[in-house]
Parts: sequence; C-alpha cells; structure tokens
Amino acid sequence: MTSNEIARALHGLKLPGMAGCWNALEETHRLDKLTLREGMQQMLQYERDTRRNNRVRRLIKNANFRLKASVEELETDTTRGLSAAGVSDLVAGNYITNGMTVIITGPAGTGKTYFACALGDRACREGTKVLYFTTMNMLIEALKLVHLEGRETNFFRKLNAHDLIIIDDFGMVGLDGQLQHDFEQIIDDRCNRKATILASQLPVADWYHVFQSELIAEACLDRIVHKAIKYCLTGESLRKKY
Repeated sequence: MTSNEIARALHGLKLPGMAGCWNALEETHRLDKLTLREGMQQMLQYERDTRRNNRVRRLIKNANFRLKASVEELETDTTRGLSAAGVSDLVAGNYITNGMTVIITGPAGTGKTYFACALGDRACREGTKVLYFTTMNMLIEALKLVHLEGRETNFFRKLNAHDLIIIDDFGMVGLDGQLQHDFEQIIDDRCNRKATILASQLPVADWYHVFQSELIAEACLDRIVHKAIKYCLTGESLRKKY
C-alpha cells in the first residue's frame, strides 16, 4: 500500500488528524526514522489535537459572537473596573461550573461587549457550549417566533443545552406580557445550574423598570443578582480600538 493509499484510508476511516500526520512524516522523510510505537503516538496525538481544534471552531462559530475577542487582549485596569485578578478568576471557569451569573454594566463604548465575547471565546476554547445574543431584542424576537410556531419547549431545551448564554444590551427593550414570563423561565432554569452573562448600559438598580410586572421583576432579579459576579466598566470609549 502506497503512502497516498494509506492517507486516503485514514480519511475514509474519519481519521483526518492521523492522515495529516502521516503526510507530514512522509514529506519530512521521518517515517523510516521512527519506531512503530513512536509513529503511532505522534499520529494519535495529532488526531486528538485536530478533533479538539475542530470542536473549538464549531463552538465559536455556533456561538455567533458579535466580536472576535480574546481574554489575552483585554485591557485590564482597576481604574476601568476590570482587574487582572478578576479576569483570571473568570478564565478559570468556576462561574460556569457553579452556574453563576456575570453582570457587566457601564456606559456605551467602555468594552462591555468585548469583555463578554472574550469570556465566551475562552469558554468555547475550554469545550463549553455557548450561545450569544447580540441584543436583548434578538432574544425577544426569537421568543416571539417560537411561540408563533409552537416550538417553545424545544427552544427552552436548546437554551438549557448551553452551559453559558450571553445576552448583550440587556434592558434596552422592555419585557411585558408573555415575554417576561419566558424570561423568568429562562432565568429560573439556569439559576445555580447554568452560567449566564448579562451586559447592559443600565445600572442594576434600573433593571426593575425592564419588567412590566413588579412581582416578576423581583423574582428574576433576586435570582440574577444573588451571588452574581459584577463588573461596572468606566473610562473613555474604546470603540475606535475594537
């Protein structure tokens, strides 16, 4: 069997990483210099790395982030409300494991979206399923559509299948009628089970006005704010950079 036939066979067996490694070893004339054990170890490692990288790419693509962001590029500055220590704690991912809420507030242009997307990107790179809503209005429109099509159960099940959901621009659109009940269900389903990141220009004290019902507002905010990790970003606009 020729080298090309071996590579094709590996592809046929859905082992593209091993096929790529085989080709690389062939091109660099290293095949005859390795023992079977050494060659197999390299090919298996290459296959594992390939599958992991492919999964990360799929997770990032499916999350549909607004910005391409990374925690390594975050400008940590305590005067902006973003400390290096705080970011390190989030990077560790304990908030996801513990099903906690991260609240990011601050004026327009202070980097809330970049921060949220960077955390989502890191979560994806750690193998976490993430779903990102560019605006609160996008979530509202999705809820309206599933009600119209009678797919509410599947939609809520889909949300619960994600260990982290990110809602940007929270509070810019009010919640009334069935929508506030839907949002209460989302929050209740995730409380202490799945992680949520909320980014908003509004301070948390003003979030009560987002809901038509005071009782629902109280119930939602008690679950959201309780034990939440809070960041209030300040400073000059970073929009020109990002």
